[in-house]
Amino acid sequence: MHFVAALDDNPDLRAVLCLFEGVATGAADGFARMSGRPAATLLHLGPGLGNGLANLHNARRASSPVLNVVGDHATWHAALDSPLSSNIQTVAANVSPGFVRYGHRVEAIGLDAVEAIDAAYGPPGSVATLILPADVSWDEGGLPGPVSAGHLPSRVEPDRIASIAALLKTSERPALLVGGSACSRPALEAAAAICAGSGARLICETFPPRLSRGVGLPRPERLAYFSEYALTQLEGITDLVLVDAEPPVAFFAYPDKKSELVPEGCTVHVLAMGSDDVRGALDALVAELGAEGSVDRPKKAPDSNLPRGALTAESVMQAVGVLLPEDAIVSDESVTAGQYAFHYTRHSAPHEYLTLTGGAIGQGLPLAVGAAVACPERRVIALEADGSAMYTPQAWWTMARENLDITTIILNNGAYAVLGMELQRVGADSDGIKARELLNIGQPDLDFVSIASGMGVESRSANDAEEFVAHLRWSLSTRGPTVVEARIPAVL
Repeated sequence: MHFVAALDDNPDLRAVLCLFEGVATGAADGFARMSGRPAATLLHLGPGLGNGLANLHNARRASSPVLNVVGDHATWHAALDSPLSSNIQTVAANVSPGFVRYGHRVEAIGLDAVEAIDAAYGPPGSVATLILPADVSWDEGGLPGPVSAGHLPSRVEPDRIASIAALLKTSERPALLVGGSACSRPALEAAAAICAGSGARLICETFPPRLSRGVGLPRPERLAYFSEYALTQLEGITDLVLVDAEPPVAFFAYPDKKSELVPEGCTVHVLAMGSDDVRGALDALVAELGAEGSVDRPKKAPDSNLPRGALTAESVMQAVGVLLPEDAIVSDESVTAGQYAFHYTRHSAPHEYLTLTGGAIGQGLPLAVGAAVACPERRVIALEADGSAMYTPQAWWTMARENLDITTIILNNGAYAVLGMELQRVGADSDGIKARELLNIGQPDLDFVSIASGMGVESRSANDAEEFVAHLRWSLSTRGPTVVEARIPAVL
């Protein structure tokens, strides 16, 4: 409470209220992905941190700089084991492995805060957690921490640059796998120049934290989600060069399927990782190869044909691809219903694409909140599945409270379709009524117009393609948050 009261003494610090911790942590991730700077979450003891863990998991996987400030009981009260007591450090270590600190001393808390922010910045960015006991917050004697100079990324040695350049010149079938900071526009352009100058393929991770896309930008292949498709995609590659990416592995284990996706006979090499100067390494490799100016950027204009007739997952994404505004930010948690999203936005106006890095659903709406706070001049489009939308719908209330320019598109097919798909893929018996009922969320039907409207967000529902196009045009031209529900065929 003393921390909250002190906000009025710091006019440059913006406070954004969220109704659930998972919204706060997801918003901090979205802010970090778009700004490159950490936002702080303010969470209440161990259970409050626990409520935000899923989106902190996603933030950790995205290497997003996030600072958690977790309030705790007064130091002398903790031994009494009152109802909210818990081991916060143990909870935090799951999502904040690099920095968890308990602020025992009021005179040191300023330094603790500075070092927590430093840890969040990295590089690479990470989730840092500072635990703030009540008495350390209210006691006298606190001192400001010294301003930090921060940490610079490590320079990739010229020998490694030369070695990778020589490899690309001689390899039979090389490929670059880019992720993390290597998916920003300048880094992608350098990577595309390297591939154009060496004949290597350019592939990006399945779930990059932020990917620059659209007309005029390099277009890497996206590594397939399903392991058997990814294995086919990577087959024959003799040398795989990692650029802020990990060697590819399957999302889940499956009976009789491989988990490691690097093809047999392929050698893995590392150009740069998250702690390195990734952009500098790519630029140096461009120079070493003499590949400047050799990249061919796709210039195909967006398809102007808007869908008509039945409303399906494909027609929804066709409309999004045509109408997506320039410099938009897409937060994609459309799961199986949005399988066409990436395809239909490849020729859209230039935009940023944010993905579900850690696989923990409930990210899409909070991530959109954070992105809109970071970039108030840009339109944010949240592509949201019906099931995952119900994890953090409280984000709509924050969107309305902050008047954020966010268009939410709900793909409502009445099912946890991704779970039905996985049930089949692992070879489980999927004919049972009980199993199917656990995947069906259409009984009773979810009324997203009412849910969002009840939180102050104007909403409309579409049942055919023409109606959806009209509603999407309305949403994109409206200031503040809006929701367009697309009622598409059920899959169960």
